[in-house]
Amino acid sequence: MTTQGERTPTPGEGQHGQAGPYNRARPARGSRLTARRAVGWMAVAGVVAAGGWLITRPMPGDYIPGLGPSTKDSAKTPPVVGSPPPRTDPEGLNVDTLFPVQRPVEVGAYKARRNGIRQGENCTEVLQDRTQELLKDTGCQAYLTVSFTGVDHPVLSSVTLLRFADQNTAAKAADALRAKPGAVAFILADTNIAPAQSGGGKPGSEQRIEAVGHYVTVTSSRPGDVRPSGTASTPASAAPTPSASATGEFNLYDATRALSYAAGQPFVWM
Repeated sequence: MTTQGERTPTPGEGQHGQAGPYNRARPARGSRLTARRAVGWMAVAGVVAAGGWLITRPMPGDYIPGLGPSTKDSAKTPPVVGSPPPRTDPEGLNVDTLFPVQRPVEVGAYKARRNGIRQGENCTEVLQDRTQELLKDTGCQAYLTVSFTGVDHPVLSSVTLLRFADQNTAAKAADALRAKPGAVAFILADTNIAPAQSGGGKPGSEQRIEAVGHYVTVTSSRPGDVRPSGTASTPASAAPTPSASATGEFNLYDATRALSYAAGQPFVWM
């Protein structure tokens, strides 16, 4: 019971209205919520920072760092036929070193993306007609053939690299290939071999053959509607007529010249 003028002690107060041990040790409700809020905001900030890092961090294959591949095709692994050379070989024709899949080849105004690959040590495999002995006694040690697709133009290109023991044998092999136009096969994006061109093909589609150091590069380009051997073609009456701007001489020549330069550039000083 209490007398007049006295107030009823609140829970936790002592006999004289003083705060008891429980009340002194217990933090105020307001400070407890503030601490929780601070921890919560710290967690949110951490998630936001981590999310921003994941979004902006460049990923392999990005054409523009942080924005991902420009096309769905860039996420696909190009088909490969054959075995790559050992990475311990400093002069090996390693496609990932010469033409990284995540970086398009760009020379001047022309840009192309890498597709199918053929590689090996039997250089006869690069010929359109493998019964020929054109490269049999040339001392060819290995080959690499890569298919390219123009980024801004519907043009397909095929680049073949041949490795020889020295510059002299490479020069002789280049002369032998020039004497047999169209001898080196043209591979498509799926690594299939395209049919041989009849009548010389379209203007600008001739092979460009260069001896660079002890390597030989063979480059050619064709319109982007080439079909592999054995594939049924569209009847001529139903086939659309490509415009000169889409598959004209300039595009084919420009693609061949650009890729021939890109293929030979690494071997200039070898």
